Order: sequence, then C-alpha cells, then structure tokens
Amino acid sequence: MLKGHQSWVFENKPKIISTATVVGPFEGQGPLAEDFDIIHADLYLGQDSWEKAEKTLLEESAMLAIRHAGLTKEQIQFYFGGDLMNQIISNSFAARTLSIPYIGMFGACSTSMETLAMAAYVVNSGGAKYAVAGTCSHNASVEKQFRYPTEYGSQKPPTAQFTVTGSGSAVVSPEGDGPSVTSATIGKVIDMGITDPFNMGAAMAPAAVDTIQAHFRDLQIEPSYYDLIVTGDLSKVGYAIANDLFVRHNIPIKQTTYQDCGMMIYDYEKQQVQAGASGCACSAVVTYGHLLNRMKRGELKRILVVATGALLSPLSFQQGESIPCIAHAVSIEA
Repeated sequence: MLKGHQSWVFENKPKIISTATVVGPFEGQGPLAEDFDIIHADLYLGQDSWEKAEKTLLEESAMLAIRHAGLTKEQIQFYFGGDLMNQIISNSFAARTLSIPYIGMFGACSTSMETLAMAAYVVNSGGAKYAVAGTCSHNASVEKQFRYPTEYGSQKPPTAQFTVTGSGSAVVSPEGDGPSVTSATIGKVIDMGITDPFNMGAAMAPAAVDTIQAHFRDLQIEPSYYDLIVTGDLSKVGYAIANDLFVRHNIPIKQTTYQDCGMMIYDYEKQQVQAGASGCACSAVVTYGHLLNRMKRGELKRILVVATGALLSPLSFQQGESIPCIAHAVSIEA
C-alpha cells in the first residue's frame, strides 16, 4: 500500500464508476462546454446568496453522480468533500441535505484530488463499498471572501486568476465499469514566501513540482509512463514557472504531455480571464468531465492529475502571512 515516502499504490484498483459536473454560465461559454452535465444560466441558481448557490452546485453534482452510478444516496457509505469557504460550509451544508456519512476536508483548490485519494484509499482497504468524492467553488463567493466583492468592480492584475463556478463529484467502488484509481501521492506544504493573493500560480507551482517529483521517485517511474500530466490551476503564470522548475530539477516532462486545467476551461481571447482559471471546481470539472470523457473515447489510457491548493485564509492574509501551498497527485488509468 505505502510506496516510498509519501505515496499509496492501490493494489485493488478501485473504480470511478460515475461522475457528474455542474457549472455556471461563464464556464458554459468555454471550450469544454460539451463535457459538462449541467450548465446553469444564472449564477444565483435560484438562491438568494452566492454561498447558497455554491452549496446547490455541490448538491446537484453529488446526486447526479450517484444517479449515474445507478445507486441511491442510502447506498453510499461515505462522502468526502471540501471547498474554499470558511469552515467548508458549502460541503457541510450540502452534506446536511445529502444525509450521507460525511468526512469534511480542506485542501483549498487541491481538494478535488485530496478527496478522490481518500475515497480510493477507504474503498481499496475495504472500508466502503461506495464512496463519493466531491468539491465546488463559486466565483462570486470566493472573490467576496478572499479578494474584493464582485460588485466592487476592482481591476485585477495580469497574474490574477478567475475562480471557476462549478462542482464535480465522483463515485468510487471496488468494482464496476470505469477507470481505476491506481495510486496517489500526498503533497507537503511548500511556502516560497509569496504574499500576493492575486498571484496564486506563482505561489502554487513549487508545490506542484515537489509532489510530481515525489510521485516519480516513490513509484520509480518516468513521466513517459503517463499519456497526460495535468496540474490543477496554475494557469499561465504558474504553468511557466512549473516548466522552468522541471528543467532545473531535471524532470523530463515534455510540454506536449503536460497541461494545466486552469488553462483549458476558458478561451483566453474571448473570455478575457487574465492568467486563467482557479478554484476547487477547476480541476474537478475538467477531470471528471473533459479528461475522463477522453479516457472513455480511448484517447488517454493513463493520466496523472495534480491538484494544487493555496492554504491561506482571509485572516492569515490580513496578518501579513505568506501563502503556504500544497499539491496532491492521483493516477487514473483506463
């Protein structure tokens, strides 16, 4: 099970038997729109606050993933979830609606792979027959909490990222149709002293590279083992830094097989998103929608998804703290 220093190999190869992705209207205008299950036309989703809308996104994706698996929520043993809101309220309140035994987790934008890794771990060890991993984010709620309210209309620098409005959920089981979760590498907290909340890509890139390097070292494999390696939401700035660090650390990753979810979900020219996308939902909807669809079509057989997260809070930022970051890697194979 434990491989090397910080990786797990799942010998029973738990399956992702179903997924669901729900996004907002802006994401529905991007190049991956056809890969999403539900595209909402209204950011409020019929609710009276951004936070309640975010909770609704998660409730929808979790229930839809369960239905796609041909199950009912009563058959799910555990729900693993987290988000960016203080005290992960989107997931905790959604778990109230779902009424599934709940394990709340916080990894900031790395939460998509953190929850998938833990769901796979529990299923692989026989601790559950069915587990759900889910996460969500909402552009307006995140902007209000970490930067400036959307209504303020503040101008953002070129390094800023656009938080994805959406939610992605996956059902993991010991057997069934779907790709296997074969391994996971749990990241370390890396802090390079960056304090600018508008430059998340630069803050998170070293953590992503550290986890990727640990994954190859622990599993004793080369980057060429994977058809595609994707980071979660480094976007343009962090992606460029990661490529520089790969060269500096002699990690032979080719740009032809390395992409970033934050650069895939939006059209830079048409949607004007500064550096690109971020948010818990970024890697979740790209992975559970676009990438797994590509696996179903036979275009990809092995992928490594490395979700990245900035572990700051409004309080730590106000106190002048730097931004600690983390990345978790999960290997998914057809």
